[in-house]
Amino acid sequence: MPRNAFALWLARSLLRVGGWRLVGEFPDLPKAVLIAAPHSSNWDGFWGITAKVALGVQLSVLGKHSLFKVPLLAQLLRWQGVIPVDRNAPHGIIEQAVAAIRAQPAIWYAIAPEGTRKKVSQWKPGFWKIAHHAGVPVVPAYFDYSSRTIGFGPPIELSDDMDADIARIQRWYAPYKGRNHDVRQPDSPSS
Repeated sequence: MPRNAFALWLARSLLRVGGWRLVGEFPDLPKAVLIAAPHSSNWDGFWGITAKVALGVQLSVLGKHSLFKVPLLAQLLRWQGVIPVDRNAPHGIIEQAVAAIRAQPAIWYAIAPEGTRKKVSQWKPGFWKIAHHAGVPVVPAYFDYSSRTIGFGPPIELSDDMDADIARIQRWYAPYKGRNHDVRQPDSPSS
């Protein structure tokens, strides 16, 4: 994404006026899957895009195809790297995302592991499958409404144990408070 001085200023001003601050370092990696959680409000998308513009980074994300029916909104979403997807026909999305990551010399693919703004009993494993099959790390990003921070954690290399990796990542999110709910924590293993 080209760095537009006005867009950077506007995004940073919106964050400041909204009382938000950015913390952590955006890792210098050519490719990664960035996950953002907790995802509990439409405001997460607004603040997330604002932070993305303020940082001057390009992220590829999936968005509801119905949003692209509004011509001006569709142009804005495409400019922001949003890829339309029909959530009622998810077959092939993981394979397409992996192929896109492999085909590009540099790409960050962003996704909400909860898959929805509603409180969920478990995360959707698509982010793990995409990162694992593409051979890239997962970078956790968070919205903490209690401190009004948007932050980034260190890159996480995945193992071959999807359930253990997802539980470990969910535990990493424990301190961060969403607008309407927090990240569901994994069940404690039986003793």
